[in-house]
Amino acid sequence: MLRRFDPDTAKQELLNRRLAVDVPAALVKSLERRFGEGATPESAVASILRSVRENGDQALRQWGRELDGVDLTDWRVPEEAIREAEEALPADLREAFELAIHRIRRFHALQPIPGWTTHTLGGTLGQRCTPVQSAGVYIPGGTAPLPSSVLMSAIPALVAGVPRIVLCTPPEPDAIILAAASMLQLTEIYTLGGAQAIAAMAYGTESIKPVDKIVGAGNLFVTLAKRQVFGVVGLDGLAGPTETMVIADASARPAWVAADLLAQAEHDPLATAILISDDPALLDAVDAAIATQLEERSRKSVIAQSLAGRSGSVLVPDLETAAGLANDYAPEHLCLAVEDAAELSTLIHSAGGIFIGERSFEVLGDYVAGPSHVMPTGGSARYSSPLNVLDFVKLTSIIALDNATSKRLNDAAVVMASAEGLDAHAASARIRQEEVHDER
Repeated sequence: MLRRFDPDTAKQELLNRRLAVDVPAALVKSLERRFGEGATPESAVASILRSVRENGDQALRQWGRELDGVDLTDWRVPEEAIREAEEALPADLREAFELAIHRIRRFHALQPIPGWTTHTLGGTLGQRCTPVQSAGVYIPGGTAPLPSSVLMSAIPALVAGVPRIVLCTPPEPDAIILAAASMLQLTEIYTLGGAQAIAAMAYGTESIKPVDKIVGAGNLFVTLAKRQVFGVVGLDGLAGPTETMVIADASARPAWVAADLLAQAEHDPLATAILISDDPALLDAVDAAIATQLEERSRKSVIAQSLAGRSGSVLVPDLETAAGLANDYAPEHLCLAVEDAAELSTLIHSAGGIFIGERSFEVLGDYVAGPSHVMPTGGSARYSSPLNVLDFVKLTSIIALDNATSKRLNDAAVVMASAEGLDAHAASARIRQEEVHDER
């Protein structure tokens, strides 16, 4: 069921992120019809961003008609509608949301906020940690509403103390999106999707104030829009298609491993589900379990596309080789279904989240474990982190030197500024040297 690779071939094909991904021909034709011959996803997004920056609400109405098939003059969801969505929640779903909110909030409340001061270097030095004043959360639409992403994206911001949180989601959002927002007391919600939503949050319009930082995953056009507005606003990162890597040995339960891979694959035809094992019998058993379980899944067509695309299995000589492949690939989710999962986890240094043992499976991380499920994709786990409280704060350096320390540092500042050829810098320090001599 899964294409099988040896380690060397896997590095060249399955795990090679440098391989270009072709834009589907149907998408190219659609872009050229709307944006002109030769249009690319990048140029289309640039056009949308420019129009919103220049024409504000008028551009939002235009793109709403052309891209979403809606003709709206007011994008803000009434607070009454948000409250009604929460009131209509079934009791079991409300309880599940409450459990998730409790655990996500508790987890992030334990994260240290690194503000500090010292008096050991003369006077006072330190760093002040303050929340950004506004954050925009993008929640994608599509065939599967994701209220969990509302919780996972907004709760770290709430814990950080962000005073204004804006939520954008495509028109006609599912009521459970609004209900999840209501349970967090979020009231500034706009029915805007795609690149135009990112533009509205980045640049602002007549009806929407801009934000300081934008977080949340989306489709190709959302990701390209985030890339192009970076610098005007801060970003959490650039999300690509979701991905899971499972390392399993002979102790793993094939049915459980298969279920975890299928859960990942059902997100998107471009999702990645990769299995690595040192046991060929386990690989065969997982293939058989996938074939059986796939027939029972409601999104089996999406899953089948995902499994046939970027997914596969790798037979390795030992688990140390598996860990090396995982570190090179730096997956968003890394699941360790091996006999000594805790020990193997010590070999891992690049993954968005490490799920240690078969009972710590990824679906729990998606919903209720505690850490945010917004994790780095596309290999960015080599240098970035899951969404967390620190994404919503900024550090300000505090410099309050006492007179004696300031005088003692003057000479070095003059020498260094002169070496750099920055005469005005040197003069700023030198003038204080002269005042020191006057004082004497």
